[in-house]
Amino acid sequence: MFLVDSAEAAADWEGVSGAITGILEKGGAEIVSLRKWDDRKLAYGINGKDKGVYILCYFRAEGERLREVERDVQLSERIMRVLILCAEHMTEEDIEKDAPVVRADKSRQKAGQATAAKTESKQNGQ
Repeated sequence: MFLVDSAEAAADWEGVSGAITGILEKGGAEIVSLRKWDDRKLAYGINGKDKGVYILCYFRAEGERLREVERDVQLSERIMRVLILCAEHMTEEDIEKDAPVVRADKSRQKAGQATAAKTESKQNGQ
């Protein structure tokens, strides 16, 4: 997930997407999907900007090369923030959908259900 200034993304989308693509390709990444995700008011200003565009990008890369990508993002004047997560659990169909599917493993899901049940019983006075 990349965050860029909304004014810059609106004025020069090709340039912004090209900058992201260039950084990823320089890091040896294979881009699977790159699309504008959302345009939002930021909770706090970043470099004097109060609105940003989130760009959702799925790519494949070697783990050792991610530091290089993060370094290039930090040096970029176009990209305000980046968040890189592992999404190996997602299928090609999940990636193509508008809303990504997040799957929790069964042990986490059961733990979450147990915690919810305890909270509910406390609220009901049991």
